[in-house]
Amino acid sequence: MPTAIAGLKDDRYEGDIFTLYAGNGSLVPPKVTLEQALERKRPTILVFYLDDNSDSKQYSTVVSQLQAFYGRTLDLIALRVDAIPPKKTYAKTEAGYYYSGVVPQTVLFDETGKVVLNQKGSVAYEQIDDVLRKVFKLLPRSESVELRRQPVNEFNTELIP
Repeated sequence: MPTAIAGLKDDRYEGDIFTLYAGNGSLVPPKVTLEQALERKRPTILVFYLDDNSDSKQYSTVVSQLQAFYGRTLDLIALRVDAIPPKKTYAKTEAGYYYSGVVPQTVLFDETGKVVLNQKGSVAYEQIDDVLRKVFKLLPRSESVELRRQPVNEFNTELIP
């Protein structure tokens, strides 16, 4: 009997990375478009990814963690790059305007729509958290109590017969 093999460190497609690797299928599809998010005047995180990219797979847990702590106070748009319609030019309210051709890529907008972070590749949760703390005018991590959430859905890689 053939076995199903999912690999966190390979570029194979196994399905939705947020469901498989982050235990959080609620991130896709996005609840709002970038244009809608900017109209709402809320901080917004735009994450470009591919389901068959090892870096995106590994980064999915960071994106899920961002949603866990900030999901009620900002818009989080996880967007597969192959869902960006090919065009010669994009408006500033379209996700394609910000995509630089690398996955993952994270773009963070403040409540005025200004880009306050635009990073290619995987970004540490703490780096994004530092920027979000400035956007929300929160105490720096060094002066704040560490927030912890109980895990809701754990990913187990152990195969049991």
